[in-house]
Amino acid sequence: EVERRFVKVLSLQQRIDTERETLRLIEDAASFVDKRVQAGQDSRLDGNVAKIEYERARNQLEGLRGQLIDARAVFAEPLQLPAGTLPEAVGELDVGALPYSMATLAQGLERRAVFRALERKESAARSQLDLERAARYPDITVSLNVGRESALQGRDTVTALGVSVPLPIFRRNESGIGKAATSLTQVQIERQSTLRDARAQLEALWRQIEVLRGRVDRIRASILPVLEQNQSLSVKALRAGEIGLPQLLLVNRQVVEGRRDLIEAQTESRLARVDLEAAAGWPYGDAPLPSTKANGASK
Repeated sequence: EVERRFVKVLSLQQRIDTERETLRLIEDAASFVDKRVQAGQDSRLDGNVAKIEYERARNQLEGLRGQLIDARAVFAEPLQLPAGTLPEAVGELDVGALPYSMATLAQGLERRAVFRALERKESAARSQLDLERAARYPDITVSLNVGRESALQGRDTVTALGVSVPLPIFRRNESGIGKAATSLTQVQIERQSTLRDARAQLEALWRQIEVLRGRVDRIRASILPVLEQNQSLSVKALRAGEIGLPQLLLVNRQVVEGRRDLIEAQTESRLARVDLEAAAGWPYGDAPLPSTKANGASK
């Protein structure tokens, strides 16, 4: 949970950096258009469009800053930081190379505490069944009767000792054995179904990470370089009078959306890795912990 909150803070920080860069570009374009309007080279409409676009970018940035404050406050709760301390996340969103394979996670799945508990529960149920099976003993009933009977010379006291032996001789304890066998079967079914569901969850999360990593690679390698090149060319074309402000704003929006898509895919991929390792009970071992800064001080 701490790592998920860390990733959300880091994601918002990178979103703000992206929006800040976008705002700077829009501000430069708006300033340039305003000069052209004053010189009579562009219409007042173009100047108003530039101002509106600038204010929209500022509102977007301020909204993200508000979300970041909330995310940092939520992040500070499990860290037990002093009141008013808002930590900053330091790191990269990229998942990077995974230090394990799907087979490794699947093999180590039964080392999780929940499966060890189910294993011990199954062992206890099997021991109970063995105990009930051992509780078979001869079902012999012994009786003692004392009475008086009439005789020729008076009344005699008669004592009778009886032994009753049913067929079969041994008490089978079928009720106790049946209950113990049912309990053992239920525990085995619970363990098998829990293990099956856990493996299915691991497989789904593993595939999700692969899809998201492919999406990140495509955006970074094929989409963003072209968009950034278009942005550079459009700025030059605007200053040369070859295009108007609408074309520049369109290119800027495409660049912003491309960067947002990249951060979103990176965030989803990182969160999927957190869920994968939590589902597998993967030990971090000597891996470095995420670093944070609280009010400028490294924590």
